[in-house]
Amino acid sequence: MRSFRSRIAIAAGLALATLAALPPAAAGARPQPVDVQLLSYTDFHGYITPQNNTADGTIKDAQGNPLIVGGAAYMATHLKNLRAGKANTVTFSSGDSFSGWPVEVSHHADEPTIEFMNKIGTSFTTVGNHELDRSMEFLRDHMGKGECFGVVGEDSCFTDSAGHPFQGAQFTISTANITRKGETEPLFKPYVIRRFGKVRVGFINLTTPTTVNGSTSYQPSLDNLPLVETANKYAAELRKRGVKAIIANVHEGGAAGNDFNGCNDAAKSGPIWDFAKNASPDIDAIVTGHWHWFFSCSVPDPAGNPRPVVEAANHGRLINEINLKIDGRTKDVIRESITSVNHPVTRDVPADPEMVKLVDYWNAKEKETYARPVGTITGDLTRTRDADGESTLGNLAADVAYADSRQTQGGGADLAMVAVAPVKGSNSLRGDLLYAKGANPADADGKVLFGEAWATWGYANPVLTVSVKGSQIEQALEQQWQTQANGSVRFAPLAVSGNVRFRYDTTKPVGDRVLPENVLINGQPLDPDRSYRLAALAYTLLGADGYAAFAGFTDAVRGQRDYEAFRTFLRNGPVTPPALDRAVAVNTAG
Repeated sequence: MRSFRSRIAIAAGLALATLAALPPAAAGARPQPVDVQLLSYTDFHGYITPQNNTADGTIKDAQGNPLIVGGAAYMATHLKNLRAGKANTVTFSSGDSFSGWPVEVSHHADEPTIEFMNKIGTSFTTVGNHELDRSMEFLRDHMGKGECFGVVGEDSCFTDSAGHPFQGAQFTISTANITRKGETEPLFKPYVIRRFGKVRVGFINLTTPTTVNGSTSYQPSLDNLPLVETANKYAAELRKRGVKAIIANVHEGGAAGNDFNGCNDAAKSGPIWDFAKNASPDIDAIVTGHWHWFFSCSVPDPAGNPRPVVEAANHGRLINEINLKIDGRTKDVIRESITSVNHPVTRDVPADPEMVKLVDYWNAKEKETYARPVGTITGDLTRTRDADGESTLGNLAADVAYADSRQTQGGGADLAMVAVAPVKGSNSLRGDLLYAKGANPADADGKVLFGEAWATWGYANPVLTVSVKGSQIEQALEQQWQTQANGSVRFAPLAVSGNVRFRYDTTKPVGDRVLPENVLINGQPLDPDRSYRLAALAYTLLGADGYAAFAGFTDAVRGQRDYEAFRTFLRNGPVTPPALDRAVAVNTAG
């Protein structure tokens, strides 16, 4: 036995001597960390064309000097420069990439933005609230899979700048906390995993809980799950799968001062800071959006370890870069080595030629789309209000909402109401629609062009049909007069659909100017105790216009967005300006 042990000891000694003579890697030394670069942008909103206004085309540096920024061609160049020399890099979006506001994008079902995102090598995106401005199916099937709807080449599936038919996203659309109403399983992949050599990084994608009840993204068939609980659930799941480097990509944000690479604790506001304090310590970095703001902060996780929390403004003005070092043995992020910086997308670099072609193509295409006829009118539709608050355009907008509801399954409105001079917020009546031909060569007397209709009514808001009590309708009509802080009374009229007539008495006190018996719906007096189906824009029903009467509405059904509802109505024309006979001011004796 002694001899056996002696042989083992000698062998062990020889082995140790051999190991000592070997290079460190062969001796089992810790492998070198794996470097991984994360490049992200947020709230792009289809701003492929460089903007020249202050809000969208500039950002201030730390000294307060404005930098000229933005544009697809410059963003592409900056991304290429940032990736140079990086073996492990991934580019992603923190949501609200499409549902674009620029007309060259919005007139083409947001397909130009998808083409741009594909071409810059976007790997994945979380779902922003505006990604649901149309529907979950539109996002999943059209944007994601390239499925066509309506008339190809007019409503969807336009030919892109390279001459190819629309194919949809070449990146993953992901969110962990959007579900069917009453369910808990997400409708999209809750996270994505990307492999870099022998290490993997998991990205949990999340959407602001304000989404399904937002004024443009109102989706009564969907639910939002809470952010922290959902993030923690999937962080634990990723750990079980052996993924230890974890990033939360959250379309929810905040503010932290005016330095895009700073972090002013005294200026912090917004929900992302509570998320950052409470989300699982397994999450190594938090990339945010939604607030259209900017910061590069470090916030301790629940275990007391610092981790970056960043936001990269909006409209392609900044690109965020996070650099990770991942331990090759544990596969976890070395927290103290993380760096983060927001890069301004300056225009002092060469414009990417492919993106210049893309932008020029879609702007030229927009001129064609603008000139496409969508209907005819027999007279002027204007926002000019008479003494009773009525206008031809306002009355028509109420008729459009009513018609849209009547053709929406589950809608069936009894009446419609549209704010024409809201107490607060935006006015959906954005421009007059005149009978006389305009400057566009495609125009003619009475002809309505696509671009003219778009600029007349709407702000991408859905028509909702909801159930309300007759007393709420009466209260809403009373809220057309609101006493201001200085004692004056502001008149903020509501347009009603053509099957409604009402009288009001301005000699009475505010709040007591409309009697139920003086409100007729299809010729019948308003019943305060009866339930009515009311069609209106979500913005108004949610109180954003300043009319609180509709609070507590039930049984919401979503129709078309205002833009599409208006075009549908025009196609069924010709449209004649409505008479201004729906509201009448009378005294008590009258």
